[in-house]
Parts: sequence; C-alpha cells; structure tokens
Amino acid sequence: MKRRDFVRLGVSAGMVAGATAGVAGTAAAAGATSKAAGGILEAGVREQQAQMAAGKLSSASLVKQYLARIAAIDKAGPRLNSVIETNPDALKIAADMDRERAAGKVRGPLHGIPVLLKDNIATADRMSTSAGSLALDGVRAVKDAHIVTLLRNAGAVIIGKTNLSEWANMRSTNSVSGWSGRGGQTKNPYALDRNTSGSSSGSGAAAAASLATLTVGTETDGSIVSPSSSCGIVGIKPTLGLLSRSGIIPIAHSQDTAGPMTRSVADAALMLAAMAGPDADDKATADSRRHIGDYAAALRTDGLKGKRIGVARNFFGSNDAVDAIIEQELAVLKAQGAILVDVKVPNVDKYNDSELQVLLYEFAPGLASYLKNYAPHAPVKNIADVIAFNEKNAAREMPYFKQEHLIAAQAKPGLDAKEYREALANDLRYSRDEGIDQVLKEHKLDALVAPTGGPAWLTDYINGDHYGGSFSSPAAVAGYPHVTVPAGYTRGLPVGISFVGTAWSEASLIGMAYAYEQASQRRRPPTFPASINVKL
Repeated sequence: MKRRDFVRLGVSAGMVAGATAGVAGTAAAAGATSKAAGGILEAGVREQQAQMAAGKLSSASLVKQYLARIAAIDKAGPRLNSVIETNPDALKIAADMDRERAAGKVRGPLHGIPVLLKDNIATADRMSTSAGSLALDGVRAVKDAHIVTLLRNAGAVIIGKTNLSEWANMRSTNSVSGWSGRGGQTKNPYALDRNTSGSSSGSGAAAAASLATLTVGTETDGSIVSPSSSCGIVGIKPTLGLLSRSGIIPIAHSQDTAGPMTRSVADAALMLAAMAGPDADDKATADSRRHIGDYAAALRTDGLKGKRIGVARNFFGSNDAVDAIIEQELAVLKAQGAILVDVKVPNVDKYNDSELQVLLYEFAPGLASYLKNYAPHAPVKNIADVIAFNEKNAAREMPYFKQEHLIAAQAKPGLDAKEYREALANDLRYSRDEGIDQVLKEHKLDALVAPTGGPAWLTDYINGDHYGGSFSSPAAVAGYPHVTVPAGYTRGLPVGISFVGTAWSEASLIGMAYAYEQASQRRRPPTFPASINVKL
C-alpha cells in the first residue's frame, strides 16, 4: 500500500432563533438553522471586532450564539457531529474578555473571538484531550499546549474541541476519516453522506458550518489541507517549526504541525500570527522568531502581481471535474498578474515508503512523551497500553477497522536505528533539495499551485477511505508551507486550490492566496443536504 493511499494525517447567520436566550432549548431551532449561517456567525474576525468595538456585540453574546448553533446544527438538525465537547467555562471567559474591553484593554485581533480546537491539542481546563480515543476519555491535560497559551494570551475564547480521525488517522490501514471511538462519525456539511477527510475532520466541518469564528487543526500529511478542501474552507499548513507542537498528541515530530482552518484567508492569517513563535520545549521553533512574517500586511489584493507560479501538472489527472475547475481558476491567477509555468514536481514517488517508516518510528516515543508530560495520570502510559485498551474494548473501539499502524509502530526499535535514519534522510532529500526547492529554483518560481485533492467521497465502513488524488505530501514531507483556498464546486462538493512554497514563505503564500480569494470569491456556505444532486 502506498503511503498516500492511507495517510491523510494530523498530529484539521443570521442570528440563530432564540440564541440570545441561552443554549437551553435550542434544539427546537434546528429547523430554523437548517440553512447556512449568515450575518455575524458567518462573519470573520475583523467584522466581529468592528461590531464589538462599536458596542453592538459582546464576546459573551457571540459565544452564546455559537453554542446555540452547535446545539442546533451539530447535535440536532443535520447532526454534523463535528464538536466532541464544549467548554463549560466558555461564557465566563467571554465575559472576562468583555470586562477587559470595557476597561479599555484589547489584547489584539483575537480578543473575545470564539475558537474551536482539535481534540489532540491539550487544554488545562475542564475539557478532555483524547485524540478521539476512549482510552483518554475524561483525561484532562495538566497544562495547556503552547499554542493554546498563545491563543489565550491573545484574548481568544476556547469554546470547545472538535472531533477527529482517532489518533489522527494513525491507527489502521483501513481507517475511516472523521470517525473516533469517543466522538463517532463527523459528516460533511455539503453532503451528509460524504466524508470530511482526515484527520482534522471536525475542525473542517465546524468552520464550514459556522460553529465558531476560527478553528485549529493539525497535520502530519494532509490533515489540515485535505479537510479544508473537502469542506470548502481555507487551511494553512505552516513551515515545520513556525508553531510549537508542545502539548499536541503527536504522530511524528518530523512532520507534525498545527495550523488555522477558517472561512477566509484573512482570518487564517490573523490566527497564524497569534500562534506563531518560539517555544523552549520545542527545539524546531528555536529559529522561528526571525522567520515570522507580517501576515496581516500580506493581505493585499495585488499579491499575485508579477509572481511566477509553477502549475504542478503531475498532480492533475485524478478527477476530470476537479481539473476543469482548477484550469478555470488558473485564468483568475493570470488575470491578477501571475505568470504561470507548467512544471512537474520531481521525485514525488521516492518517499512513499520512507515517509511511512518515519511516522511509524516516531509515533511510539512521541506518544509516550506526551502522556508523561501532559497526562501522567492517564490510564495508558504508552502505545502498548493503547493497543491493549483497544483489544479489551474492541466492540466500542474497533467496530469498523483495526489498529495495524499502532501495532506496527509498537514493533519499531529506537530512533537510533539505521532504517529510521536512512528513511528520514531520504524524505528530506527528495522532498526538499531534489523536490520542491529544485523545481522552484530551476524555473525561478515563487510558488507551486495544483488541485488540493479530489471531492469528498462517500463515507464507507467496508472499504475505508478512498482519496481522489492529493497534493499534500510534498509540502508535508518537506515541512514546507501549504495554503488551500476554495476554488469551486463539482456537484455541490467543494474543491480547493493549493499554494505551496519553500520554507518560511507563509507571508508570500498568504498574499497570493488572498489576492486569488478576493478576485474569485468562490466559497459559499453549506446547506446540509443529505446527499449530492447527481444531475448537477
């Protein structure tokens, strides 16, 4: 089995009727919220901040409305099942932010803004951090993940955790994305029988359905950009080391990163800025401070002018309808002043097997370290304990697929093994120097573009996931930035276009993505149909 056949990992209104009266009784509003959100719940950070600055909106009111929408859309109505848990302290935190604002203190763009976090990101509060596993159900982290500390310092209000592919999709060779033992199956808001992709499934669906202003996902290979594309939102997978991984339940330190998943490039840029920076507990971030760009200033409508962009033709051809959409969007790039060059990203098949080896080697020691430092009281201490828990609780944990990857990871020797060192060197050689960097230098390019992936597939518990092509692996293996933006729809299912660059090129990519987004305006909110209209 090729690596990209299984690995899409992550280490993602109008006011709702009765919302201002509180969350109680909001299930009755499900019919009223069966349409997409509009107004303030669909709005972005800047619009919400403007309303709060004008005294027309409070953080507490906004949080209350999102919690009401979660009750009406996620837990009732269409039952997206994207939110695994809400924060019982969310309204108190929002009220605190409102009091600070009234006293003249505004911490920054995220002050009072509601955020949902993927449930593999530690929060030292009354919520669990479980990676979707029943083995960690009810286990509260002893301290916040570093990015959570930064978000709290920025004034963000963490309103809940999102569902995910259990263990960030690193459990089985036949997994179903968006399913976890603790959270069940997340549904795609553009067609409820379709998959959200993995593993930041809940973050993607929640952002699309306007269940919070902002969401955070994590990615090892594809788990920010793939669900973002499948759910019609913007996702940024940053350079490895721009954001700390401390306190995030890991797969592989060589590829893991968190990143924003939002409804607009502007929101993603503001959120990325709030989470970026060095962390003494994550060596990969040691050099990040000098590479942090001014992401807000990068939000320019002329961000494509004069940019040389390589069209990665070897990532076309998986789906004719997707290709047709992206070909149409290439004309938008040209109209905004981009210079397009047809290219092929070299050596993309030379790290299929080695990537998997690296992930398997790094998973067990990384998980043991997380449990020791963030959940020392958990009933499981290592990957062997997780395997044993799953076997003992197979009816609940393994009704659809097994745990082949967990078993394979447990069998690997230490990180001093020759096989591991050679696999990691192979990954970096062919994804960086003889991959992305080679094609960028050869053609004097600023970025690469391609379809992010295929449209959402039918959720299938018999055959597992079946991706229709993906552009995630080159940037994921290299540890380079990747931005996906809504590009259109095929039979009502979203399609994303990807912008990929070399290390630390986030600001440039954000500028290009923003210019494209503003010129194209392709995103439209979901309406939660049961299935697609095959006649479209």
